Amino acid sequence: MKIGIIVAMDKELNQLKSLFNDGNVLVQKCGIGKVNAALGAQRMINEFHPDVIVSSGCAGGNGDDINIQDIIVSSELCYHDVYCGRAIDDTTIYGQVQGLPARYQTEPWLLEKADQLAKQQTDMKLHKGLIVTGDWFVDSKEKMRSIVDLFPEAKAVDMESCAIAQTCYINQVPFISFRVISDIPLRDTDASQYHNFWDTVAQHSFMTTKMFVETIL
Repeated sequence: MKIGIIVAMDKELNQLKSLFNDGNVLVQKCGIGKVNAALGAQRMINEFHPDVIVSSGCAGGNGDDINIQDIIVSSELCYHDVYCGRAIDDTTIYGQVQGLPARYQTEPWLLEKADQLAKQQTDMKLHKGLIVTGDWFVDSKEKMRSIVDLFPEAKAVDMESCAIAQTCYINQVPFISFRVISDIPLRDTDASQYHNFWDTVAQHSFMTTKMFVETIL
């Protein structure tokens, strides 16, 4: 089985590439944001032909049960900044690209593997749930509230996952996203938690990604 891992930034790329020396695993950086994420995923599909694509990185967290270092596994994904209107199709909902799914669902067998991993690693706080994506670094309570008002069940907010999910859906490639919570915008007004995160706990997420990939190879 060939596994493609996509990250957004050099910090993530450097840490993850050092963990893999298997030719069946390819780690690539796409860049920040939805367009870069989609282009990176399509390039990986065209050139590497992976059986599964995994997105790894960080995200802002949401929910009373979510804390920094917790890991969110995508059970479903959508956009928080997409609205196609109702002029043509009044069945398309907020967060949905017209003609495509309202939410992209992660393959059940990938979620089962994540569940098994969580049971084996008792020190791991892993939550399955909705990840919402948009071209906005959420660094204020006001912006986070505006997103949560629309998607109260969202566990994490990032800038790439749903764009990769959409690309994988179109290409019929199974996809899952692992996001370690770097900050909690509704509890941290100046995003200081995010900046400190890179010096302290990012490695925790990447080891989780490595262990997950090893369970499906």
